[in-house]
Amino acid sequence: MDEERNTPDLAPFGEEDMDGAPLLESPPSSGTPGVGRIVLAATPIGNVGDASTRLIELLGTSDIVAAEDTRRLHRLVTALGIEVTGRVISYHEHNEVAKTGELLDHVRAGKTILMVSDAGMPAVSDPGFRLVEGAVAAGLTVTAVPGPSAVLTALALSGLPTDRFCFEGFLPRKSGERNSRLVDLADERRTMVFFEAPHRLEVMLRALHERFGADRRAAVCRELTKTYEEVIRGSLRELLEWAENNEVRGEIAVVVGGAPEQEPGKPEDHVAAVNELISQGIRLKEAVAAVAEDARVSKRELYSAVLAAR
Repeated sequence: MDEERNTPDLAPFGEEDMDGAPLLESPPSSGTPGVGRIVLAATPIGNVGDASTRLIELLGTSDIVAAEDTRRLHRLVTALGIEVTGRVISYHEHNEVAKTGELLDHVRAGKTILMVSDAGMPAVSDPGFRLVEGAVAAGLTVTAVPGPSAVLTALALSGLPTDRFCFEGFLPRKSGERNSRLVDLADERRTMVFFEAPHRLEVMLRALHERFGADRRAAVCRELTKTYEEVIRGSLRELLEWAENNEVRGEIAVVVGGAPEQEPGKPEDHVAAVNELISQGIRLKEAVAAVAEDARVSKRELYSAVLAAR
């Protein structure tokens, strides 16, 4: 989740889950010898205790560990009290184009490659996508060890609707590009999750405030799962005021509520939009259909309103 890239109780084995599907009788093995594969493994986003037993096993048994930052990998395995016995390769945004082919050749040779990023799931705002894309194109095996996710953790803690959401990563740094992106998202009805650097949080919140409105609900999630975890919830106006008056540090996820449902209005209100399309050479029925769908009004009533206005 950093700028450069970024236990529930279990039913006994053999029982069925809530959807009726049988649970695994035993944990998945670390792989079949001689059959190459890529394993994307989620690493802790803050608390080392969140490392899964499968991650720990694979760190100790994989032929190759491709790490976004080898220093962070070293700190992780030291904290876990384990040793990486396989070869460690640096794999990050600046060398992934050059290194992907080499890693795929190792998979073809029967090696197990463990891909880890600095925090969370690889390929999600982190290196890994090119490796997966190449493996899929080559017909090679790719699997994953799920685990910590800053996106889902922030979403769950935000207090905002979780039934439909989208992940937008980092907004563009340049104001023009950032505003253009936010214009596109202004009518997004799903809850949105963003990442942001602490020194740019105030600028981001001001841009959200201007484009989405002061009253849009949001949450700033800071240092998730770490000692100083903090979730600030409120309107964009309140969050901007908080950011202006506090020195914000740590890794940041910002969750923003979706746009509220708009009232459809009366068919008469949309006659001008239909006439504008007609002036562009679009047939009456097609113009009515397009505007009615966008405005969520009856096509028949809108058609009648257009004729009555002539």
